[in-house]
Amino acid sequence: MMEPAVGEYTTNEWVKEVLGDGDKLNEERLEEVLSEFRKDFKDGTLESKGWPTFTAAYKMSKAALIAYTRIAANKYPSFCVNSVCPGFVKTDFNRNKGTLTVEEGAESLLKLALLPKGGPSGLFFMRDQVSIF
Repeated sequence: MMEPAVGEYTTNEWVKEVLGDGDKLNEERLEEVLSEFRKDFKDGTLESKGWPTFTAAYKMSKAALIAYTRIAANKYPSFCVNSVCPGFVKTDFNRNKGTLTVEEGAESLLKLALLPKGGPSGLFFMRDQVSIF
């Protein structure tokens, strides 16, 4: 099943299929998606091909990070590999317009860093909630 967070980044059905297929997802397939994105970006065809157009590179980098989390977790099963969005944290990057303090944003990161051995792996967390693939 497609990870909702990745699905929010594109309407391109091919991309959703590739990034959402956990059994076939690997570094080569991810690179294929990113190469196609770069080509379409350079050609100015993002919108017509179903890619995000607003903050396109940022959104695709996040989709790639979520996908690579799954790849790394499968490649290194003895490690606990997850990715997390800490929420909209007040930082210099967003001119301190976030809704969470740095300490509040760090809570979810700390919880993941301290997961016990054998804990969940290959997942994307929105703060402390798992987003289901």
